Formats: sequence, C-alpha cells, structure tokens
Amino acid sequence: MERGVEWDFEPTLDRIAALLDVLGSPQRAYPVIHIAGTNGKTSTARLTEALLKERNLRVGRFTSPHLVSMRERITVDGEPLSEERFAQVYEEILPYVELTDAQGHRRIQFFELLTAMAFAAFADTPVDVAVIEAGMGGSWDATNVADGTVTVITPISLDHTDRLGPDIPTIAGEKAGIIKPGCTAVFAQQELEAAEVLMRRAVEVGAVVAREGLEFGVLSREVAMGGQLLTLRGLKGVYDEVYLPLYGSYQAGNAACALAAVEALTGGDDPLDVELVRQAFAQASSPGRMEVVRRNPTVVVDAAHNPGGMQATLEALHEAFDFAKVVGVVAVMADKDVETILDLLEPVLDEIIVTRNSSPRCMPPEELAALARSLFGEDRVHVADRLDEAIDRGIAMADAEGEFSGTGVFITGSVVTAGDARFLLKAEARP
Repeated sequence: MERGVEWDFEPTLDRIAALLDVLGSPQRAYPVIHIAGTNGKTSTARLTEALLKERNLRVGRFTSPHLVSMRERITVDGEPLSEERFAQVYEEILPYVELTDAQGHRRIQFFELLTAMAFAAFADTPVDVAVIEAGMGGSWDATNVADGTVTVITPISLDHTDRLGPDIPTIAGEKAGIIKPGCTAVFAQQELEAAEVLMRRAVEVGAVVAREGLEFGVLSREVAMGGQLLTLRGLKGVYDEVYLPLYGSYQAGNAACALAAVEALTGGDDPLDVELVRQAFAQASSPGRMEVVRRNPTVVVDAAHNPGGMQATLEALHEAFDFAKVVGVVAVMADKDVETILDLLEPVLDEIIVTRNSSPRCMPPEELAALARSLFGEDRVHVADRLDEAIDRGIAMADAEGEFSGTGVFITGSVVTAGDARFLLKAEARP
C-alpha cells in the first residue's frame, strides 16, 4: 500500500491536477456526467450508461468501490478493462506519476492514480462521453478535476462524517462542489437542509437546476416480476411502460435522475425515443444491489452500509419479497454508524448472523455481536468468524424452516460484504 488507501485522503486537488496536466488533460477530451451523493451513485451511473449506450454512444464509466475486481471500476461500453489493458494503462501513465511524485510533498495516492488511469483510458479509447462517480464527497474528490457538463447529486445522508462533516448541510456543501458554472445540475429528492445548500451553490455558479419531484420524476410505479414498471416524467417528455429489473422506490428515483441527466446532455427540446428508454432500462443491472444470487432458499445480497441506504433497502426488501421470515448475514465496517444500522435491521430480521468480510476495516464479529445482542436479545444473535461460514449457516437455517416456509437470507452491511458474498456464491451476473 505504498500509495495509501482510498479512505484516507488529503483534501487537495493539487496532486491529481498536476498529474493530469502532464498527461495532457485527458479529462477534457469528452463531455462528462459527474455523479456525487451518499447513496445510489453507482446504480445511477450504470443506468445513465445504459441510456447512453442505447443511443449508440461509446461510454466510459468510472465507479467505486468495486465488488470483486479492481478492473470493474473502469469500463468502456459496459465492459471492465481487460487485465492486459488495465496493466497497459498503468504502465503508460507511470512515468508521469513518478514525475509528479518528484515535484510534490506527497506521492500520488491510490484513488488519485485510479482516477488518472480512468481519464487516460477514456481519452485513449476514445469515448463519446464519460460517466464519472465521485469517490468520497465532491469538492476535494480526485474526480472533481473534471468539469461535468451535467452533474447529478443523489440522495444525501450521514456517512463518512469523520471526513465530510458532522451534519447534512456540511456534507451537502462538500458534495455540491462538483456543481460547476454553466452546468445542468440534476438533484435527486433531498432532505430540505441538503436541498437548500445545493440550490445555493447552483445559484452561485449559474447552473441550470433540475429537481426530482419538480422538473422531473417518477409519475407511477408498480411492482412487477423481477423489478418494477414505471412511468417517468423527464425534462422533455413522459416515458411510460418502462420496465426496470431493479427493486425499490430508490431505484426508480435513480432511473429518473439518469434519464434527466441524459436528456440534459443531449440538448434541444425533443424527448428521447421512448422505445430506446424502455430498451436501455430493461437491460440495466446493478450487481450487489438487492440482487438475488440464489433460489431455494432465496438469498438476496445488498451493499447498504449507512443508515440512509439501509432504510431504503429494507423498504425495497419488504415491497419486493414476501418473506415470512428473514435470516440476516451482516458484516459492517467499524467506522460506520453500526448501532443505527442494527436498529433498522432489528424489526426485519428474525435471526442475525454477525460475521466479518475481507476488509481490515471490518468490525470484529464478537464486537458486532455485543452491539447486536443489546437490540436483538441473546437468542436471535449468532456469530460466525468467516463470511463463508455465516452464509452456509444462514442457508442451513432457512432450509431447516422447510421449502415452503417463505424464509429468505439477506446478506448486507457493506459493499465489501456484498462483493465477497457474490464471489462465494458465484453469482452469475457480471459486476
């Protein structure tokens, strides 16, 4: 880890700006849709990419963190860079990284290096448009060296408070840093105190504002087999009978934001072709987000890792799955609001198996168990030292209830937990 870890960053754009300058400013070679927020960024990025691809555009997508492979973070036309190409991009920019290292007080850091690789790969391809997800925050995030033609702010809630600030307005101020002069700013529905901060920034820089629930939004939604059926109001028209193979009202909101972003990018007054929108969203996926990775018993994996995300996920779980009982397998990072996450899970889970994922930041199972017992009671809390053991135990507990008992297994608590579980269960869906 000679270049550090991505969750420990210094709030400056100086190093990444210097590196991209010597690389020839690849981030300016294509229009950018820049996405920040607390929850829903990756799903919104994937839905945006799906719409752009359906319009026969070559799309670069940069997201984080990854589920299984680092290469997932940098994709072209929906495909992660091959191992050979990933290594080639690294080797091509390494001399410039070392040159920048020599000029600064601190070496180019891990996430900065990945960001530079993405921008360089997209310029070299070349792509027609890049969909860029901020890593953490906005103002000081390495991705903010790009100026988004369109910026999207997904729902903001408390997360990374040690880095981004102790309350919603402070965090919103940090996220709002990606809103640049003259851009179109697409805002998902926000808490009032976040919305006020975002609007203030948009007015300050002269951005055109599009707000979910006002300028665009979800007109109707109903649960459908494997997802939901939507009617969406975009910035330029209404799109009906849109099937989205993702669960939950929050994914409908993500789809509405993606639609508004692509409409804003295309310019003009004409709506997108409704059949194009239907085709794009019908093929969309978001691995590790309310993803069914096994049947009999049904095993659902989700990457929720903060209270806002967990609340939305549990609402979707209740709406989409008619489980009579739910066995939870939970591993969380120690720096998260673990007690609130457990408090949200308690009314939903009949049994909870606490465990660890592959990250060194993961809370030890016994420590997590102690917190869980105070909420769930002694009898409902089970401990497994390894995630594979926890998953096997959860499936065994569901099986013991009988095939027709309606018992499901829900694996959650972290993006790393979701990725590890997908790998262990060999989920067929490609990240």
